[in-house]
Amino acid sequence: MLSEVEAKELLSFLTLDTRPDVKGQATEYILGLSGNRDGCRYLQTKPDFLKALVTLTTDPSIAIVKDCYHSLINLSADETMHQPLIKDSDFLPMLFKNLLDPEFMFADRICTILTNLSRHVKTCKEVFKAMQEQEIGLAQIVDIFCTEGYNKQVSLHYLGPLISNLTQLPETRHFILDKERCVVQRILPYTQYQASTIRRGGVIGTLRNCCFDHGFISDKSHHEWLLSDAVDILPFLLLPLAGPEELSDEENEGLPVDLQYLPEDKEREEDPDIRKMLIETMILLTATKVGRQILKAKNVYAIMREFHNWEKEPHVAAACEKLIQVLIGDEPEPGMENLLEVEIPEEVEVKLKDMDAKEQEQLEKDQEDLLNPDKSQQCAGIVRMM
Repeated sequence: MLSEVEAKELLSFLTLDTRPDVKGQATEYILGLSGNRDGCRYLQTKPDFLKALVTLTTDPSIAIVKDCYHSLINLSADETMHQPLIKDSDFLPMLFKNLLDPEFMFADRICTILTNLSRHVKTCKEVFKAMQEQEIGLAQIVDIFCTEGYNKQVSLHYLGPLISNLTQLPETRHFILDKERCVVQRILPYTQYQASTIRRGGVIGTLRNCCFDHGFISDKSHHEWLLSDAVDILPFLLLPLAGPEELSDEENEGLPVDLQYLPEDKEREEDPDIRKMLIETMILLTATKVGRQILKAKNVYAIMREFHNWEKEPHVAAACEKLIQVLIGDEPEPGMENLLEVEIPEEVEVKLKDMDAKEQEQLEKDQEDLLNPDKSQQCAGIVRMM
């Protein structure tokens, strides 16, 4: 790394008044540092460099601004850099100000930085606090997300994961689940947004996080409201998992209308992580008695049975098996109908965690076996390719 003398000299080049070619070389060097772990650890000890990067995001040179934002993306991807970054009182306000500008050409990079910073609850709270201090409401963020072409220069797809991260906080979940605002209904169509896996995954992550809340809205629980005709969340969760398999007339008639008699060219969600999140969302919905009753009545089992036969990813198949077990299993004993509220004895919880760890270890082994077949299988593959 740099000596103190070299660091001081480099810092002197990271100013708005520095000659563009010299300044460009300096920002390129910082970008290189930010791209590896040791470089990030070094910059963590140099708050003046971080402040200089933030200042240079206002530079007249697009190339220099681009380097600065790329460096900030790299740094924000490292959890140990989160606190040093947000300590700069100008940093988060600058990000939000530019994010809201419909003509700002680096707004996508800002979305990525904010998404990185909001991954963990502690800094997520700081991001949310900065929004409030800037008088930026969640409604404004959702409006931008749902407005195609809000910024004609960039896609803003990473607003999806940002909203998903913010739903770690109860304030955001309460906002999303406010039935008077109709936020859920506005974002549901993006569960099938083919132009971007990032946007699609962000919305499904948001829905999953909101399903952890099972409280009441007036006379209905959140789960009952989400599954009611007012929202009708189930087809949006189930359709991406449905394939072209032919079901019996009886099975089709038990399904939601949008899932009945699907065409022969029907394709499933291509991203395994998104498929897993969709299943996890339905698992959460089955944690309440009303949720289980509705999913069973809507014949979700028929779709998941065919999905399980099709799914090749072990971790997704395991999630599917958990959902199927709930759908075909008996109802819990009286007093234990809401699985999210059941108190588990400490010794049982330890055993369950141990079982989960072993299951995860086996899934990782299965995944490795899929990625690294034995030599005979490799040879067979080569022959088929020829």
